[in-house]
Amino acid sequence: MSRAEVEKVARLLGAAPAELAFLGGLPEADVRAFREQVTAVLSDRAPEMLDRIAAATKLVPAGVAAAISQKALGPGLAAAVAGRLEAARAADIIAKLPVSFTAESCAHLDPRRIAGIVDRLDDGLVVRIAVVLAERGDHLTMGRFVGHLRDQVLGRILEQVSDTAVLRAGFYVDLPERLPRILELMGDDRLGSVVRAAAAGGLWEEALAVAAMVGGAQRLRIAQLTARLDGAELDSLVRVTHAEGLWETLLPLVALLGEEDRLAVARLDSLRDPEVLAGVVRAVVATALWGEFLPLVGVLPEDARKVVADAAAGLGDTELDALVREVDKQDLWELVLPLVELMEESGKERIFALPAFADQHGG
Repeated sequence: MSRAEVEKVARLLGAAPAELAFLGGLPEADVRAFREQVTAVLSDRAPEMLDRIAAATKLVPAGVAAAISQKALGPGLAAAVAGRLEAARAADIIAKLPVSFTAESCAHLDPRRIAGIVDRLDDGLVVRIAVVLAERGDHLTMGRFVGHLRDQVLGRILEQVSDTAVLRAGFYVDLPERLPRILELMGDDRLGSVVRAAAAGGLWEEALAVAAMVGGAQRLRIAQLTARLDGAELDSLVRVTHAEGLWETLLPLVALLGEEDRLAVARLDSLRDPEVLAGVVRAVVATALWGEFLPLVGVLPEDARKVVADAAAGLGDTELDALVREVDKQDLWELVLPLVELMEESGKERIFALPAFADQHGG
């Protein structure tokens, strides 16, 4: 999600995302707040000039104003002027513009003005604009608008754009609180198709970001549909998660699964890789996601559980002590003790000698 925000800032500034990579290390909420400040500065500059142009458009019919927008202003300036008009007048002019011109202008429209203008546009026009944006691959602009669209419009758009476009637009959505409703409008067949598109297109980062933005029933749907992919597709998810350090996002999804789906995940070849499993343990230590991780460990094959046990036994004293305290806090001993049994004697001795273990087990 932080990457999405950096790319949005880069679009605003006309910069390459790589030039702003340093922002990626900041919390997503901070980057979002910065983007909103940049938007305000850029949209509010030269207000007197824009107000004069906007006032002039009120003196001519909407069709003439639309022609002037195309020939004299261009997409960027036309969008800036639209942001200074009353929403109803802006919508009247947009209705007279070619869809391709409007789609290009949408990338420049002040986000603070989107809701008022979109509410006044014909549903069919909004659908056509969305389709053009999808065809152009402008998913970032789609993400800016999608949260403002009515259900009936969203339903028609979903029927006409690709799975990849749906996923990428969701990744860039400006109003993530609307995502659960969008997912509700998608049946399991369509949502499953979008999940498969993530696997086929190397878009697991985007898919995990979308899953992280929703909760409850919709997150469970994503988790279940993902778990039912074939082994190669799921292995690709695990490999990406390992490479990009995304266990903090994936493990809560796995924890939602029922036993059958969890077993399907546990059988993956990638979860027999010692390097991957050791990486999971390190991530769990850093994030204290033991409650999410240990149920999965419990259904791993014994050779994989042995790798996890050895990785845990190899943690530093401070990390191991923190592990024991977290396990006790969440009452996870039933899941942990079988792992301790798989450790070498030296590992067991370290566990039993820990102050946290002694505190909780009378020793």
